[in-house]
Amino acid sequence: FFFSSRRRHTRSASVSWARRCVQETAVRGLALSARHPYLFSCSEDKSVYCWDLEQNKIVRKYHGHLSGVYSIAIHPTLDVIITGGRDSVARVWDIRTKSNVHSLEGHGDTVGSVLTQEYEPQVITGSYDSTIKLWDLGMGKCMQTLTQHKKAIRSMVMHHEEYTFASAAADKIRVWKCPDGQPLRNIAGHNTIINTMSLNKDNVLVTGGDNGTMYFWDWQSGYNFHQIQTIPQPGSLSCEAGIFASLFDLSSLRLITGECDKTIKIWKEDPTATPQTHPIKLTHLPPVQLPLTLK
Repeated sequence: FFFSSRRRHTRSASVSWARRCVQETAVRGLALSARHPYLFSCSEDKSVYCWDLEQNKIVRKYHGHLSGVYSIAIHPTLDVIITGGRDSVARVWDIRTKSNVHSLEGHGDTVGSVLTQEYEPQVITGSYDSTIKLWDLGMGKCMQTLTQHKKAIRSMVMHHEEYTFASAAADKIRVWKCPDGQPLRNIAGHNTIINTMSLNKDNVLVTGGDNGTMYFWDWQSGYNFHQIQTIPQPGSLSCEAGIFASLFDLSSLRLITGECDKTIKIWKEDPTATPQTHPIKLTHLPPVQLPLTLK
């Protein structure tokens, strides 16, 4: 992988986009609906907005959080969104009526990450109190609390085919099996605060750290086959190298990152890479991985 392009967030943005940036403090989460022309945003100013991308304006506002909102997710089949914030509560909102359907209470600190899926558990929350909770969306009650993490959980990712998900904290990455949260395996080695995780269709897991490092892992084996240190924007401080957000595009060939130096970077695969230039050290693989078939 290598750095291919970047853009800096400045006042040179288009007027139409600038008019949409009305949230007063940092925007902590975005979610794009696959069934409606809506974009949802959440911010540290306690606001949750629904943007109509066809009309280029805010069409709904959701009020109820008592502090900054740090995470947001859209249910894949129901017209609800789930938000989590510094008030230690995850709230379920009806998209159309704006009503607060459920308040999922029980965490002791900021709800830093929210996942949702069609099957049980339909809502999964990760918190800075180092716990993960699995929720019954219909009843609005916690079904299971996972306490194996020892550090704050800032990011989680759902597998696109398996009935599994992964959570990341400063101690390690853990993979869980739904619906009861059975631990499957641990992935250790990225020794920093992990702010973001992304998984592509080829089962490449990427973790982005507070120190500007990105680790690339094989999902099944947990083998770390590549590492990248991002380059801060010229004029930025060295401490502004943190990676706060990441996402693969629909082709799974491009990785997009949002970083502390106010840049968005787009990464692509290195077409010149070969098994000779980037060898895989089989001796470093976990015992459960062997034998390994290389393509």
